[in-house]
Amino acid sequence: MRSCITFLQFFVLITAAPKSYKGYQVIIMILTDHNKIDMVWQWHKRGIDFWNKVNFVNHPIQAMVPPHLRETFFNFLKAHDIYYEVIIPDVEIAFLNERKIQNKRRQQAIYDKEITGKITANFSYFWQPDEINEYLLTLAIDYPDLVRVQKAGRSYEGRDIYVIKISSSGFYRPKPKIFVDAGIHAREWIAPMAALYLIYELVQNEKNNIDMLDCDWIIIPCVNPDGYQYSHDIDRMWRKTRSYNEGSSCRGVDGNRNYNYFWDYGTGVSTDPCAENFLGPKPNSEPEVQAVANQLEEEANGLRLYISYHSFGNWLIYPWAYEKIFHPNYIELDHVARLVSTEIYKMTGRAYTIGNTATILYPASGGSDDYAAGVHHVNLSYTLELTGGNSNGFDLPLDEIINVCMENFIGMRTFANYLVKKYSK
Repeated sequence: MRSCITFLQFFVLITAAPKSYKGYQVIIMILTDHNKIDMVWQWHKRGIDFWNKVNFVNHPIQAMVPPHLRETFFNFLKAHDIYYEVIIPDVEIAFLNERKIQNKRRQQAIYDKEITGKITANFSYFWQPDEINEYLLTLAIDYPDLVRVQKAGRSYEGRDIYVIKISSSGFYRPKPKIFVDAGIHAREWIAPMAALYLIYELVQNEKNNIDMLDCDWIIIPCVNPDGYQYSHDIDRMWRKTRSYNEGSSCRGVDGNRNYNYFWDYGTGVSTDPCAENFLGPKPNSEPEVQAVANQLEEEANGLRLYISYHSFGNWLIYPWAYEKIFHPNYIELDHVARLVSTEIYKMTGRAYTIGNTATILYPASGGSDDYAAGVHHVNLSYTLELTGGNSNGFDLPLDEIINVCMENFIGMRTFANYLVKKYSK
C-alpha cells in the first residue's frame, strides 16, 4: 500500500505547479512593549507567518502577510500605534528570482558533473536531497579511512536519510564526539548547506581539518528530505514533514516539537494539524525524528556536543526550551556559547544572541536540543539559528551561502577546540 501512495505522491509532485505567493508581503515591525507583543503574536493563529522570534521589545520582527489579511492586519497595527514597514512588496517576485538563479546554477553543476564524472562541493546554490546523498556516498568511496556513511532511516515518503561519520581513527580510539543535524524545518535551506560545508571542510580540506579531527563527527545533513524537496518543488515556505494526519486535510508535523522529552508540555506547541508547530499524534511519531533519535542512542557513549542547525536569526540557544528553568550545566553552556560567538564576531563582525531558549525566546517543548540533553545527558546541547537573508529572511541570497557556511565553520572549530582541551588526556 505504501508503494502505491508513494507513487501517487510522486506523480502529484511532478505535475503540480509551485504555490504562488503573489500579493503576499513581508513587513518589519517594532513592538515597544510586551502587551503589543502578546497582541501581535495572536495573529499567527489567523495566518500571519512570523519569520523570526516574537519576544523582544524594540527588536525588529519580520512577518509575511497574506493578501486576504493585509487590510485587516495593517489597520490593527495602526490602531495600536505599532510601527511597520513593507520590506518585500511581493514575495512571489522574490521567490521567482531565487528559483531562476537556483535552477541556472543547479543545471551548471549537473553539466559540470557530466564533464568530470563526479559530484563536487559547489556552494553557489542550494542542493536537493538526491545531490546531498550522492555527495555523501561519494565521500565514503573516496575517503574510506576517514568516512563512513550509513542509513539513519527512511522518511515518510521513502527517501533515504543518511548519516556521515567522520573519524581519523576510525572510531577505535576514544575522542570527544560531536553530533550535528540540519534541515528538520524544510524551508530553512541554509541549514543543510552549512552541514554540507562542515563535512566538506572536515573531509576534503586538509589545510583546515587537522585540529578538527581531534574530535569524531556524526552529521545528518538533511533530516527532513520530504519537506525539503517539497519546499524546492511546490511550496517554498513549507516547514513540516509530509506525513498524513488522520482526520485532517493538513499534512505534516513540526519535527522540532515531536521529540520524546516533555512532549506536549506547556505552550509553544499546537494540537492542530494545520498549525506550523503541530506536535504530532504522539512523541517520535515521525520517521525523520526517529532517525535522529536512533543515531543519538547509538552514539550516546562519549557524545560531548549536540548541535541542530536552523535558520534564521543569529541565535545560539540552549536548554531548557520546554520551561523557563535553567539546565544544571547552564554556566558551561553559556560560557562555551560566548566563546563561539566571540570568535565569529572577531572574524565576521556578526553578533549572535545567546541564552536559555525558553527565557530569551519562548517555551516550546519536544525540541531536539532538550531531547539530547534530557534523554542522553549531553551537557553541551544547542540550537544554532544561522544568519538569514536580512530583509529576505529565509530567502537567503544564493551569493551569501558560502559566507554563512564559513561563518558557521568558525563557530564549529571553536566548539571542537574547547572539547579537545577539556577532554584531552
